[in-house]
Amino acid sequence: MANTALITGASVGIGAEFARYHASKGGDLILTARREEALNALKSELEAAHGITAHVIALDLGAEGGADALYDAVKALGVEVNILINNAGFGGRGLHTERALADEQAMIDLNVKALVTLTHRVGRDMVAQGGGKILNVGSTAGFMPGPNQAVYFATKAFVNSFSQAVDQELRGKGVTCTALAPGYVETEFAKVADLEGTPLTKSGATAKDVARFGYDAMMAGKLVVINDPKLRFLLNWIMPFLPRRMMLKQTANMQER
Repeated sequence: MANTALITGASVGIGAEFARYHASKGGDLILTARREEALNALKSELEAAHGITAHVIALDLGAEGGADALYDAVKALGVEVNILINNAGFGGRGLHTERALADEQAMIDLNVKALVTLTHRVGRDMVAQGGGKILNVGSTAGFMPGPNQAVYFATKAFVNSFSQAVDQELRGKGVTCTALAPGYVETEFAKVADLEGTPLTKSGATAKDVARFGYDAMMAGKLVVINDPKLRFLLNWIMPFLPRRMMLKQTANMQER
């Protein structure tokens, strides 16, 4: 039975760990990110360790037409995608009006537009195939507004909402869509987002643990999952009842040095 996973942002961090976990179960892979050398190293590692087949498609998913170019490249391989893991994304710390507008828009292009495009195009194929699994990597950031990362938090709120709606639409057609909403994860995300040294990054889960948790939830067809039990309780039972201004101030403070 075919079991091929298309994973975006697969060169490092959670994306690479998704690939390792899927390959350990005997699944084939389509790996995509900008860093071709890292993707080829991962391909060699997983093919040697697990006897699977991994394809590499190196491109900038957030560039204009990037998601369509990826989809076309996948179709050219002639490989049926059974699992789609939309993992690629990035954040950026700072006041919205002081950050470069191009950087804020690029975040939307990758975190939202590319994810929507791939979910639409690959999701349609899955419906035609009679089934499939989609995992969209959101964040606990999607459960609240995020002063000092206003656009990033908003993109993850979109991912959380969008994924649930798509699951409801497609579940009856054999396709499930799971939103993984991790807390802070020990990857290069903090460096790229300029969050190192902030309270937000004092402790976090490993990329390996988060990837396995999210993958298993996807395979079980779960809807929205948070890997950290303490965060799960906080977001579901405490945050909704806090005064809004208090919540905004606390969130802002977590991202300040």
